[in-house]
Amino acid sequence: MAASRASTGFMLRHPAHCIALGFGSGLAPKAPGTFGTLWAWGAFWLLDPWLGTLGWALLIGAALLVAPWVCAVTARNLGVGDPSAVVWDEVVAFWLVLWLVTPAGFLMQAAAFALFRFFDAAKPGPVGWADRRFKPRPDGTIAWREGFGIVFDDLVAAGCTLLVIAIGVALWR
Repeated sequence: MAASRASTGFMLRHPAHCIALGFGSGLAPKAPGTFGTLWAWGAFWLLDPWLGTLGWALLIGAALLVAPWVCAVTARNLGVGDPSAVVWDEVVAFWLVLWLVTPAGFLMQAAAFALFRFFDAAKPGPVGWADRRFKPRPDGTIAWREGFGIVFDDLVAAGCTLLVIAIGVALWR
């Protein structure tokens, strides 16, 4: 399949595209992962007063369940193994970070944002390993496995972010 370009029209052609492109945040011309993470943070602030712990657990669980599928469908239709416009992986991983650091205030959330973006973009150590683990197969097939791979490195980045925050909090006390 020839590669398509992520656009508003492309996003609106399939529900999976809309979700995978972070409801448009992944269409940013520069740093779509950062815009997707910012969208996740804004959505968290809007939804948090109504969701509570159980609501967030259910939303994040559902988002994680659909993530490999929406990422794989969108990547396959774009003709790219891990397109930068696909930001649902950042959204779900950062929601997980925010949910687990709540009731953290704005400064702690900003620190979590900076750490998460660092781990996701620089891909040091385990994040780089996770990113390389599920690359598209030599025949170019993009299926559930590769969709999971798109999400997996962001979950590892979220884990690294949470580990650094936990160490920082422990040392601060």
